[in-house]
Amino acid sequence: MAHKIAVIGGDGIGPEVVAEALKVVRAAGVELETTDFDLGGARYLRDGTVLPDDLLAELREFDAILLGAVGTPEVPPGVIERGLLLKMRFELDQFVNLRPFTRPEAGIDFTVVRENTEGTYAGEGGFLRKGTPHEIATQGSVNTRRGVERCVRFAFELAASRPRKHLTLVHKTNVLTFAGDLWQRTFDEVAAEFAEVTTAYNHVDAACIYFVQDPQRYDVIVTDNLFGDILTDLGGAVSGGIGFAASANLDPTRQAPSMFEPVHGSAPDIAGQAKANPIAAILSAAMMLDLLGEDAAAERIRKACAASSNLNAPTPEIGDAVAARL
Repeated sequence: MAHKIAVIGGDGIGPEVVAEALKVVRAAGVELETTDFDLGGARYLRDGTVLPDDLLAELREFDAILLGAVGTPEVPPGVIERGLLLKMRFELDQFVNLRPFTRPEAGIDFTVVRENTEGTYAGEGGFLRKGTPHEIATQGSVNTRRGVERCVRFAFELAASRPRKHLTLVHKTNVLTFAGDLWQRTFDEVAAEFAEVTTAYNHVDAACIYFVQDPQRYDVIVTDNLFGDILTDLGGAVSGGIGFAASANLDPTRQAPSMFEPVHGSAPDIAGQAKANPIAAILSAAMMLDLLGEDAAAERIRKACAASSNLNAPTPEIGDAVAARL
């Protein structure tokens, strides 16, 4: 039976890279039933639509969501990010953001588990006396025991399934003494259930140094929403470039569809020129296949991507080359 996939091509290079991802998935022999959703910056500029509740209800009926990239320079920052991306993550309770980074020739193979529905992105805060010389802005970090524990537990389970069986908590416990304390205590308590997993702790600033100087030390990392957002962009840079960075926004309970997207943005400056590297989108689609139980096809796609060499070719030619290896 075909998997029902909601496709949001989005803006800029998004539709181009998603087209290649779908091409490769089908070349791997996986049957998809896709439905396109016109969402993103261009749609917002056309009629003011971001993600109304009726469309969100439609998305709930799919097995997974594949997204290219969203955002245009003409739309004010935050409108699409909060109204579309964060709304999907929060409303569909995609509480784990999973981002793997591999660069075999450099010995890099680690995965970041980022809490995806709390922290500073939860929207707690506000203004006092806005627009005056005495303006005050607050932006709180929301951390619940339930939210932290389910993310930490997912990370331990993932680490236990990998050969190195190692998990590093990244936070800033010496300064963020409330949120950091909750994360550290929860991490330590869950660790007692996973004797086979060795653990470590890094302050986030130290982790940034290690990402650059010694990324091979890492196996699985678990961290909060904001730190994870920043670290994973750096992870893309040290593992070959942001054009190779895939991600999954997961509801591990399977009560709602998970969303898969490349880490890169919409790159409007090269849209329509066939200059975009589609590998990140293809690898995101492979992560989608893992969720759908198509593990063998997903692994074949990853190997085909790893064998890609001419990444300066036009976007469709890169997709064709990956598909041909399948």
